[in-house]
Amino acid sequence: MQIVLLTRDHDRAGFDCGVSELNRFLKATARQHNYKGISRTFVLVDDENPKVILGFFTLAICEVNIKDVPAAFAKKYPPQHGLPAVRLARLAVSVKERGKRYGEALLGEAVHRTATIAEQAGLIGLFVDAKNEGAKQFYEKYGFINTEGRPRQLFLPVETLLQL
Repeated sequence: MQIVLLTRDHDRAGFDCGVSELNRFLKATARQHNYKGISRTFVLVDDENPKVILGFFTLAICEVNIKDVPAAFAKKYPPQHGLPAVRLARLAVSVKERGKRYGEALLGEAVHRTATIAEQAGLIGLFVDAKNEGAKQFYEKYGFINTEGRPRQLFLPVETLLQL
């Protein structure tokens, strides 16, 4: 198994995670966003069949408002400025591959890549908007905490992700 940047060689049309919005993004938008520098989408593939996408995640640089940062962390940042962060914009696993802990592997790689960005450029953490309660619980299991602003927006502080 390996996680690589999405390219034209990957079979996007054959991917189905069961969520039409995520499928549509991967099939119609992800490569364009990679090319334009808007975000980066990485895919999990099997070494023996590297064209088949088993899962994917998308990272994007973002700026967050201080009010979206949990109070315990917000107090150490200047209140008048937008704060640099990374957003885990999407994460999905093929319906055929569920139960194999691929979601965990993808999240681990997203955290690792975010830590690398933090070491090179600086940021306050990794944000994600959980699509439902099950997704929220998944992220919380890996140390993400609730933000002040929105009930399903979660935050992994830079201090935590640098230790992982």
